[in-house]
Formats: sequence, structure tokens, C-alpha cells
Amino acid sequence: MITLAWPWVLLALPLPWVWRRALRERPGAVRGALRWPHFALLEQALGRHALAARGGTGWPLALAWGLLCLAAARPVSYDTLQSVPRSGRELMLAVDVSRSMAAQDMVIAGREVDRLTAVKAVVGDFLRRRQGDRIGLILFGQQAFLMTPLTFDLPSVRYQLETSAIGIAGPETAIGDAIGLAVKHLRRRQAADRVLVLLTDGVNTAGALGLDEALALARHHRVRIHTIGIGGDGRRRGLFGLMLPSGGAEIDEEALQRIASQTGGRYFRARDSAELAAVYDEIDRLEPVPDAAPPVRLQRERFVVPLALGALLFGFGMGWFGAWIPPPLRRPS
Repeated sequence: MITLAWPWVLLALPLPWVWRRALRERPGAVRGALRWPHFALLEQALGRHALAARGGTGWPLALAWGLLCLAAARPVSYDTLQSVPRSGRELMLAVDVSRSMAAQDMVIAGREVDRLTAVKAVVGDFLRRRQGDRIGLILFGQQAFLMTPLTFDLPSVRYQLETSAIGIAGPETAIGDAIGLAVKHLRRRQAADRVLVLLTDGVNTAGALGLDEALALARHHRVRIHTIGIGGDGRRRGLFGLMLPSGGAEIDEEALQRIASQTGGRYFRARDSAELAAVYDEIDRLEPVPDAAPPVRLQRERFVVPLALGALLFGFGMGWFGAWIPPPLRRPS
């Protein structure tokens, strides 16, 4: 549906008619704007009826004026109502990509995969459900790196996670550094919205920041941390169904529980991909996506068409009235 943003501009439509009437009714006004010295010769060259017909063709200019007034009134159309998601959470993901994440003790669709592959599959689905939140991504091993700052662009966050590789940040595990980096980027946000989801399969074996120092920072800046210990029971099914050691690091569950309890978060244990998916379902309930903002309509300007038609008709009208005016007639010798 097309409406006019400035309908009051249409009040200018009768202005040319009012101006013309005012000139005609003014005492002593000049009746003719153009005086031709040899009008009889002009009538003879063009014909009396042709001049009369030309004088009644003011419709192109009148229509052009109407279209220009319509363009000035700003015709607009509105798209379908759309709900704009409104974020209530600033959620940072910290994912362990140390060497121990290569242990193949997770199962997806009946196929054994390493821990990081399982994390990518489950976290990707989790991100799709967090529309409206700002989410950032930290990858950590021996060092912690901010891969994606807090952003509404969740496909970019998912892409950075999916393209990550085991050992990209070093072979060891710097949990303290990951927490410190997350606090640094969350501390300027609203206090109720500072949430960190920390996923690891090992113990804090590297980094410049110890766990106690990292916890003190998190408590001071009121960052709530949910911790996830990922990994099987240390064994995997091998040849002929034999259970073999997976080679993964032991999880420091006591430390992860302490991190969660001291910051107001929760600790989860994920021994397989099904448990990991259930963990993110629970985090969805703990950190709900807020309701959508009031719906809005996208406005599109439609003045271009009447403006272009008006300009064309104006040029046509001026050319029409100028075409019949002949060059100066010379008296025959």
C-alpha cells in the first residue's frame, strides 16, 4: 500500500491557476505576453486554426505540475511487519582447542569423532537458537585468543568455530587466561548480561593468569560462568570391539565446579554428544532469549516515478509550445 508522507504539499496544486487568474484580474494588466509585429503573416504561414489548436494544449504542463507535486508529497510504501529481536544477554563462549581435544571418545550419528568435532556440531545448533543475543568466541589452548568480539553476526561466530583446528592455540590448557580475556571484554556490559560459557576437557596447565586470580576478576566484575567438562570416561571402542584408552586428558571437575559455584553459574558434565546437546538445552533455559521488540515496518520511497514522469512531461510541454514559434519572418523584397 502506498501512502503520502507529506500530503499537505498537494495544497500547491491550484497555485498556477490562482496565479494566472490574479494576473488577468489585475487592473491595467497586459493581456498579451508576446507581441508579434507581423501577426498577419504568421496567420498566413501557419493557419488560423492551427494557432487556435496550439493554444489549447496546456495539458502536458498541467499534468507535469501535478506529478511534481505528487513527488514532493513523498509517496512511500511499507513492507510486511517484521519483529526485530532485542538482546538481553552478552554471551561469551570459551572453547578449549588444546591437543587433548583430539581424543575420539564422542559419538555423532553412530560415528566416533573427536571432542572438538562434537563441540562444533552441538554449539552450531546452540548458536542458531540464540538469535537476538550478542555472542563472542574465545579459543584457548596454551594461550587464549579472541576470535570474534561480541556481535549479533552469529553466522560469523559459527564460521570461526567451524574453521578452528586442534592445537591452533598450543598443546596445553590455559583456563585462567581464557576467563581473564572474557572478563576483559564483558566488564563494560550491563552487569546482568555478563555470561561466559567455558568448555574444556583438561586442567589449567598453562597461561599467565592462575585460576584464583581469574576467579577474583570474574567475581569483581560480576561475570557469571557456566562450565562444561567435555570428554568420555577415558576409553574408546577399538578393533574387534575392544575398549582402548582414548588418550584424552583427565578433567579437573573440582576446579570447574568451583569456578561455576563462585560466580553464580552451573557446572555440567558432557560424556558424549547427547549429553553435550542436553547441556546447551539447559543453558538455553538458564539464559533465555528475551522477547522480540515491537514489530517495525521498512519504509521505501516511491517518489522517483512521479518525479521522472513530471520532468519528462514538463520538457515535452515546453518543446510543444516552442515548436510552433517560427523564426523571424522577413518581408519579401
